[in-house]
Amino acid sequence: MTLTSILTRRVIGPAVFFACAALLAAAEPERITFCSYNLKNWLTMDRLDTKTFQTLPSAPKPDDEKGRVVKILTAIKPDILGVCEIGTSDDLADLQKRLKAAGINLPHTELAHGGDPTRRLALLSRLPIKARNSQTGLKYQLGAQMLPFQRGILDVTIAITPTFDLHCVGVHLKSMREIEEADQAQMRRNEARLLRKHLDSIFTKESGARILAYGDFNEHRNESAIPEIMGSPRTSDTAMQDIWLKDRNGEVWTHFWDAADSYSRLDYCFFSRVLRPHLDFNRCFIYSARDFDKASDHRPLVIKISPEPILKKE
Repeated sequence: MTLTSILTRRVIGPAVFFACAALLAAAEPERITFCSYNLKNWLTMDRLDTKTFQTLPSAPKPDDEKGRVVKILTAIKPDILGVCEIGTSDDLADLQKRLKAAGINLPHTELAHGGDPTRRLALLSRLPIKARNSQTGLKYQLGAQMLPFQRGILDVTIAITPTFDLHCVGVHLKSMREIEEADQAQMRRNEARLLRKHLDSIFTKESGARILAYGDFNEHRNESAIPEIMGSPRTSDTAMQDIWLKDRNGEVWTHFWDAADSYSRLDYCFFSRVLRPHLDFNRCFIYSARDFDKASDHRPLVIKISPEPILKKE
């Protein structure tokens, strides 16, 4: 009878049970917690006062919303945090300071942007950043127009261990909001193509790259940008696979649009083939809380990564 089966059947006394449980937990390799989270405008912008219905010019994200974001992240305890919709370096420092006061120290940071002068991408990490390759000046042709990749691509390499590097590639693709300049779906697909090209450049330099591509893709699973990013399954060495995340109720939605009472899966994490053995799929999830909307209109994605390959149980 294995230690696991003994613990499961509980055929031993309490003292021995807890001692064995501790030994079993200690035998498991360390798990790194990665979190992807759209913070919903942690920045300065014109806002609507929900009490007076008047516009507040150049207002920061309300303190109660910031406090709720920090409370959620304190529950998750990320070692690496990738965020969308943050503003300036001061906003990033504000988030970092609040997290540290709550007991989460993430001293290593990266701030990236594209053509959008307001909303940026950021990454905060407990572990050191080994390399930086964020793309801030990408453009694409759409009809007669040359358009910028609105939020760019955040790309850093994290040294998980001396022999384990993790490429964290974050994006926030064009929103679904219609604009006069161009078709929003076509803009998103072109940004997806630029992301795929960037991923291929990583594989070209490092064929065994462990890549985690994450963020707010503003796209449903059956729409064109997602397969564009994932690549052809036939080229398995460079294809990206979807971590099919669920919350504790088995639901997959990550975004709530209150005006339409609509729940959608718009946030994703994709992984390269070589990273698969290091993902603890049983512990990856969408963070669920009743009042998640007090912090953001998105829910965080939580990924558990082991520096050592996880052995499949018989």
